[in-house]
Amino acid sequence: MDIFHQKIRQSIADENLQKALDGNAERRVKSRINAFATLPDWRERRQRAHAIRADVIEHLDAYLEQFIRRARQNGITVHRASDAAEAVQMVFQIAETPKNLRKSAAGLLFAKAKSMISEEIELNRALEAAGQRVIETDLGEYIVQLRHEKPAHIITPAVHLRRAQVGQLFHEKLGIPYTEDIPTLVNTARKVLREVFLTADVGISGVNFGVAETGTLTLVTNEGNGRMCTILPPVHIALMGMERLVPTLDDLALFLSLLPRSATGQKLSVYTQLIHAPENGQQKHLIIVDNGRSKLRNSPLKEALYCIRCGACLNACPVFRELGGHSYLGADGALAPYPGPIGSVISPGLLGENFVQLAQASSLCGACKEACPVDIDLPKMLLRIRAGKLEADSSPGGLGLPVVVKLALSAYSRIASHPRLFAVSQKLAGWSSRPLPPFIPVPAFTGWGYSKDMPKPAAKPFRARWEESGKIAESGPVERRQENQEAVDAFFPVPPFPALPDRFATELTAVGGHVYPVRAEELPQKLLAFLREREIACLEMWDEIPGLDAALLAQAGIRVQPFPQGAAENQAGLTGALAGIAETGTLVIPGGAGRPLTASLVPAIHIAVLRASQILPSLEQAIRLPEIASAPATVLVTGPSRTADIEMTLTIGAHGPAELHVFLVDDAAGK
Repeated sequence: MDIFHQKIRQSIADENLQKALDGNAERRVKSRINAFATLPDWRERRQRAHAIRADVIEHLDAYLEQFIRRARQNGITVHRASDAAEAVQMVFQIAETPKNLRKSAAGLLFAKAKSMISEEIELNRALEAAGQRVIETDLGEYIVQLRHEKPAHIITPAVHLRRAQVGQLFHEKLGIPYTEDIPTLVNTARKVLREVFLTADVGISGVNFGVAETGTLTLVTNEGNGRMCTILPPVHIALMGMERLVPTLDDLALFLSLLPRSATGQKLSVYTQLIHAPENGQQKHLIIVDNGRSKLRNSPLKEALYCIRCGACLNACPVFRELGGHSYLGADGALAPYPGPIGSVISPGLLGENFVQLAQASSLCGACKEACPVDIDLPKMLLRIRAGKLEADSSPGGLGLPVVVKLALSAYSRIASHPRLFAVSQKLAGWSSRPLPPFIPVPAFTGWGYSKDMPKPAAKPFRARWEESGKIAESGPVERRQENQEAVDAFFPVPPFPALPDRFATELTAVGGHVYPVRAEELPQKLLAFLREREIACLEMWDEIPGLDAALLAQAGIRVQPFPQGAAENQAGLTGALAGIAETGTLVIPGGAGRPLTASLVPAIHIAVLRASQILPSLEQAIRLPEIASAPATVLVTGPSRTADIEMTLTIGAHGPAELHVFLVDDAAGK
């Protein structure tokens, strides 16, 4: 028995793993369904997203040229890496060049946000082998790094672990008393990693989307560590697969409506960063990685490049639910960088035949295709890999299959390709009162007879039943279903949305934020009362916030300290907002001179002032505000920092603020 099948059996027999995987799948699938229920036109959006991704991959060279040109105009240094080795070498070259690094005798300190492409190129191993310190700062990634493991899921790296295992790990590695209390475990990681953020020489992140028309880097996170890694270190290196582009900001808004719902069941992630240029005094580098993508683009598997890495196919897959990510091994025992249905296509597509056997770890039930927010036909591509169609000029060969199975499939192919012969075989099968035995004995290690059974043939084949049924009814099930839906819609009309401020407040409150409606003249007194009640004596704030005078705070004995001088003392950050988004309860917060993004990130409490007249209905309208494209960076904030990396238990306050308070100023009267 090969190592792949050994690992499969070990995973199925692991009781802790099975409970962890079941809990993840049940909650993720349910939350995804509930999230998409709030998006009535999600099917249309899904098809638009598919068409956009198809267009990008078809004209990738042109989009890359436009994106790189705009990014460089914005002040980002862009590099192109043909393979993993070149990408890693570029990281070393960038990190060792700047003179302002806080390098110690222990080597450079890299603070790393979650990035699947860094796993693909094995960046951590290379940095550690060179004597550098690299710390994963996403909670799940940090946990698996402490265990000397690789991520077990695209979105939830520690999905295979239960709280008792994490508690024991933190007790042994971090020296805290053993506990299974998840908030305590999260707070421990927050304290340890805060020092990493503040002292890192280099921050490393991935890129969810690059916007061709503006050169924008988009990062979608929940914990706040991604923002820490991209804002605080003097050097930021972003790693991006060359296919991760969208043409316009309007297209970005579409994908942002799909990605969080598919990945975590949220209308919008807590932090969506739109990075256009370096922070003041910062160096920002982008490494665009090929590493097999050009080859994949010119193969029968190019549709795999449409993937936006949401992980929904993993959560929906019944096979992944039983095996977990660490069971997806290559022929040589190497762990595939990408697991699950999409990983079973991308891993062999990018890295070669060592991983073709992963295509056998699928029931071809189609759940992955149904869950995919960009409608990738994963079952079709899994079948192509099984048939040996890995490259454009490849001939069918049944990659990853035992010889006897290849012979049986070849015989079936010959029969199925001749209609009369196939019809005769169906009739012969129907005469059998029990499942037909295979024509060629198949060893147990193939799965047949061990975990898969030959189905009993129908007494009468479909062809015969169809011919007897006569012509198909003119009004088919699709038309009837549409008529029924129209009748339901007419009987239950969609109620009008409430006023924008009310809807904004409702949505933000639902994700853990707090909203305080105030009149313009009340703002200073109400804000001071809040600060006194919370005993906030030190804070970081924007230079200018309409309706507030910094001198008023000083008169009240409240100190205003900039970052980093006030990093240890500031209890809160006070910001304005460019806009609010009613449909998600989101604040649009631009950075730039006098508007430090650290104020909305580093302190434990974030306080924002938003005018009611600035609230817009949707993300699509907000993302087109001219100020967003002109700011060096903008963050969309939707609630306080959060994580669910331990047993899918939601915990507030991972690395960013644990509290978000919005003073909503009523200035809309008469407008």
